[in-house]
Amino acid sequence: MTAPPPDDQQTALVRDHTIYSCVMGSRAFGLATDASDTDRRGIFLAPTPLYWRFDKPPTHIEGPLDEQFSWELERFCELALRANPNILECLHSPLVEHIDDTGRELLTLRPAFLSRQAHDTFARYALGQRKKLDADVRTHGAPRWKHAMHLLRLLMSCRDLLRTGELVIDVGEARDDLLAVKHGEVPWPEVEARMNRLAAEAAEADAKSPLPTEPDRARVADFLFRVRRASALQSDPDHQVV
Repeated sequence: MTAPPPDDQQTALVRDHTIYSCVMGSRAFGLATDASDTDRRGIFLAPTPLYWRFDKPPTHIEGPLDEQFSWELERFCELALRANPNILECLHSPLVEHIDDTGRELLTLRPAFLSRQAHDTFARYALGQRKKLDADVRTHGAPRWKHAMHLLRLLMSCRDLLRTGELVIDVGEARDDLLAVKHGEVPWPEVEARMNRLAAEAAEADAKSPLPTEPDRARVADFLFRVRRASALQSDPDHQVV
């Protein structure tokens, strides 16, 4: 089902209040081909006075461009603190299209969002995707190879994050091997073996990861308070917000 277009207020939030936007998907992962879409992700900061109304600002907006999706800053931070894989990867895209001072400060907080919780969230997401691939194999005799490729990429990313404490989303030298999977050039049993090996390596890395056990919620909360307060004062400079 196609999502309805955003209304004028939502379009204005994305147009006028985006603090960070980037390209995600295959282009950010280093897996793009000539046929790849351009997936855009962004974060907008809804002006604080909008929260003083009964009708609150949206937590996310789809559009107005094709393949574009944006989160309100607080919702984005909530998901990042839960180590949501898609959210964490968004913060580490090498293809930044727009950023302002608030967005730059958000990027300095990237380490605050990273913790060993990533193993659980990445692993749960991977398990869900693996079940879908197994169902495809049972039903159709083969998986959706593109999805298999991206699952391998996710498992590699999780393992390396736990090993190094840093999230790097460009696949680098693994590009050719992953694209071979996408093109169905690697037998499914071999792909399964790779997935199992990567999952085991991630679990091993988790046991001695340099990442903290929990994210730094206090640091993120302080950032959110300051940007909300600054937004309120900017809207009404004569009003004292304490």
